[in-house]
Amino acid sequence: MTNNKVKVAVIGASGYTGGELLRLLSGHPHVSIALTISSEKSAGRALTELFPNLTSILALPLESMEPATVAKQVDLVFLALPHTQAIPMVATFLECGKSVIDLSADFRLKGSKAYEQWYGTPHTAPHLLNEAVYGLPELHRADIQKAKLIAVPGCYPTAAILQLAPFIAGNLIDVDSIIIDAKSGVSGAGRGLGLGYHFPEAHDGIHAYNIGKHRHLPEIQQELTFLSKNKSGTTRAIDSISFTPHLVPMNRGILSTAYAKFSSKASKADCQEIYKDFYKNEPFIRLFDSPDLINPNHVRGSNFCDLGMTYDPQSGRLVTLAAIDNLVKGAAGQAIQSMNLMLGIPENEGLRSPGLFP
Repeated sequence: MTNNKVKVAVIGASGYTGGELLRLLSGHPHVSIALTISSEKSAGRALTELFPNLTSILALPLESMEPATVAKQVDLVFLALPHTQAIPMVATFLECGKSVIDLSADFRLKGSKAYEQWYGTPHTAPHLLNEAVYGLPELHRADIQKAKLIAVPGCYPTAAILQLAPFIAGNLIDVDSIIIDAKSGVSGAGRGLGLGYHFPEAHDGIHAYNIGKHRHLPEIQQELTFLSKNKSGTTRAIDSISFTPHLVPMNRGILSTAYAKFSSKASKADCQEIYKDFYKNEPFIRLFDSPDLINPNHVRGSNFCDLGMTYDPQSGRLVTLAAIDNLVKGAAGQAIQSMNLMLGIPENEGLRSPGLFP
């Protein structure tokens, strides 16, 4: 890579994820933010009208323009659009020879039938699904480095996959026994208006939603299946996970607790060593001996994923905990982590800040 800065565009810049991308990219030494693209609704407004925190940091207008016009001005494109809206843009940018990092769910699933089942609409570019690389560096680093299209994982799957991956890969747990109980802050629902996210509705409460049918479930199962091999070396489908997400009254953050029965004998010390070995060279994984320390407050604003585990002797279950910031490691930060790998620069560039505390 040369010393010239890479010119990027953020499309869907008016949402929470778009704003977080801009905040993080504004301090990236190898990136120049050339364009911030929004819907017609926000086009023409100053970026700082929507994000006052960027005042004196980014003096860019929110624009509205066609993908082919954007492609002429940038090297790489971040898409922070609602699901289904990214598909035609991804196809256009790839045809123009641009690298694309898509933060929607449009290219995360490998099968068009699965996409139609979970998102209720046919996939209009199924030929690109196998070209897309699932942007979880801890599992797909080598493929990300060679990719032109990255599908950034969902926030819940990021936490769930990372907390379970070492034990799936090591064939240590019964894959039919996995239960995931996850809590997310309100920003995970996006910036659009919805009655359930108004302050009087969400404050002082907690509720489960989309039980057994959340759209992030097939992502979790797909990626854990990728890791799962039985003793004969054949991959075993993981398709019976119980996943229950909850909305909790905090702005950002995810705490994910996953339970599973052991399929072989292993002590807590054995499991901690498995964690340490699996993640020994990962810059954004932090392991804690005490699971009581796993708290989304400790990763707020950072790209870290904090992990801990214990063994429940009464039930014979492994209990793992993961905490991430849903807008950073669960979205914008992970997207930038993948960009760094694609550009061949240090993976933690622009992402070195610790979490905010308190």
